[in-house]
Amino acid sequence: MEKHDLRAADPKYGKFRSFLLIRLKYFLADERDRTQAKKRGGGRKILSLGFQDAEGQYALEPADPLSPDMLFEKSWALTVLDRTMDRLEAEMAKKNRQKLFEHLKVYLTAEKEDIPYQDMATKLHRTEGSIRVAVHRLRRQYRKLLRDEIAQTVDGEDQIGEEMGSLFAALAY
Repeated sequence: MEKHDLRAADPKYGKFRSFLLIRLKYFLADERDRTQAKKRGGGRKILSLGFQDAEGQYALEPADPLSPDMLFEKSWALTVLDRTMDRLEAEMAKKNRQKLFEHLKVYLTAEKEDIPYQDMATKLHRTEGSIRVAVHRLRRQYRKLLRDEIAQTVDGEDQIGEEMGSLFAALAY
């Protein structure tokens, strides 16, 4: 940031988050080089004070087969989905439909045949038809908000479809 490297970011060379990821990798490589420099004790073996516990501590950490790049993309996708869900929840709250939202949000990504419309209708004291309409409208609004959320990260409408594809690909990891 001090060197004004953000000026080098250009959409014709790729996505902004890819630019940030590359800059982060360069920064980490520079930091590693700096810490291993001779004048900073580089080349010497560093012993941890708790090295007996280290193996046990790391054995408890979950192993993740994804590369750091894939984890970064997945984290981005999940953040976009979370922000979209928060916006949808806020919209439903404005309309005093929080209770309906809380019951139906789990069906945003479910297959239509897996949604227990009749059970929801009974639970919410509504008709099955009104629950079907409510789920349809909730899904439609979620898609609209997702496209809008992604549109805020790209330069033009023509890039939204590509970003949607990147989002779903990242979630498939």
